[in-house]
Amino acid sequence: MSHRSVRGPPASWTVFCLFLATLAAASPPAHAQSVEDFYKSRPITMLVGSGAGGGYDVYARAFARHWTDHIPGHPPIVAKNLPAAAGLAAASTLYNSAERDGATIGAFTNGAAMDPLFGNVGAHYDPRRFAWLGSIGKLENVCATWHTSSVKTIAEAQQRQVVVAAAGATSNTAIVPKLLNALIGTKFKIIAGYDPGSGLTMAVEGGEAEGICGLSWSTMKASRPRWVNDHLLNVLVQMGLTKLRDLPDVPGALDLVRDPQSRQVMELILLRQEAGRPFAAPPGTPADRVAALRAAFAQTLRDPAFVAEAQTMQLEIEPMTGAEIEAMLTKAYAAPPTIVQRAAALVEPGAAK
Repeated sequence: MSHRSVRGPPASWTVFCLFLATLAAASPPAHAQSVEDFYKSRPITMLVGSGAGGGYDVYARAFARHWTDHIPGHPPIVAKNLPAAAGLAAASTLYNSAERDGATIGAFTNGAAMDPLFGNVGAHYDPRRFAWLGSIGKLENVCATWHTSSVKTIAEAQQRQVVVAAAGATSNTAIVPKLLNALIGTKFKIIAGYDPGSGLTMAVEGGEAEGICGLSWSTMKASRPRWVNDHLLNVLVQMGLTKLRDLPDVPGALDLVRDPQSRQVMELILLRQEAGRPFAAPPGTPADRVAALRAAFAQTLRDPAFVAEAQTMQLEIEPMTGAEIEAMLTKAYAAPPTIVQRAAALVEPGAAK
């Protein structure tokens, strides 16, 4: 019986394989790249869920100017405004289109985390899957009339019709008066369609409307300081789970709701204000980059330079951590279906009753 010799691979092939192995060892995969090296090589795109110059935009840009100093690699943060769909375009884009590498983040409107629960058709995402980084502050709304109005208390707004200016149908300026009408019996007449910035201001100052219900107190202090400093408003009621330090004598809406189930409905709607100015990274962002962004977020809030700028700009800073936002969402999305349905009917036009 003849035996054929078994030959090994050609020498050239062996050398080529050794070369590939050496190359692989010298070039670690992208996911093994350090956080600092990753951010040294590229900027961060920040999708802002409001128009340029609005309250969310002002807060986000001010924060970003200092946040970059604490992120490893110190990447520049470039803002891109996506105000469409009442700010939900930013959240939907981050969830569905952005690279999941930590180079794109979102600075969302306060409703972004809760709107899918209430059935908003423009919310194409599951907020529980975002990598939440933190929130700069709460967004506690107030209901106020102009100083010339005869309606100066919430009790008087329960006695006669009060015309209030509003932006879009899903804006806070439309939701809050509708909520108060339904749960505490006020008689606000909502005139919607005003520009959320100067349009609302002009409507009130020009006498087209007696007031606004659902404007953030912190935004008002930052963007309309004359209204606050010159006492041009009658603040009727505040819409928060807790009272604002500035308004200890103004009643809270929750204290005016007597029916226990109605109180649950209002609490669920007001919960969306707690993470009033939240930031997030896409689902699936590498854990080390999320951890670095969260740590830098917390450090920025303690940065003396940021604190000083926030005070100069009259920005209200009441932060939440990413973990606290996640816990809030877990609680909200576990609410009884009957409570969610009632809340949705007040927050979303056309929602199932």
